[in-house]
Amino acid sequence: MLIIIIDIILVLVLIGMFGYPRWNLRRNAKLVDEAEFARLMATSQLVDIRETNQFRVNHIFGARNLPSAQIEQSLNALNKHKPVLIYETGRPVAAAKVAKTLKKAGFPEVYILKNGLNSWKGKTKTGV
Repeated sequence: MLIIIIDIILVLVLIGMFGYPRWNLRRNAKLVDEAEFARLMATSQLVDIRETNQFRVNHIFGARNLPSAQIEQSLNALNKHKPVLIYETGRPVAAAKVAKTLKKAGFPEVYILKNGLNSWKGKTKTGV
């Protein structure tokens, strides 16, 4: 009986570990594919949340760099009345935390590029 209880607890912990981050991400932002992201770019603020050295190597054309570690100090650089599009190199990991910070600060529309810069086929700027 004790083993069954321990197994149930372990399963619940695993579900929490893998389910909560995904739920939290979807609660604070909308994951969008490349086509939707590109469509939204014309009316939104495009933010690269990677470190500055990565941004300088390559970034989506028109993006500004607000590293995820400094997002709280950079909130005044963003307009709360325009959607915010964020991306990082690959799958959204840091983007989940950034989206939560933006939502708490009052940004109603936050979108994340689903597979990041690695999957982007649009214009990029290299070697800033």
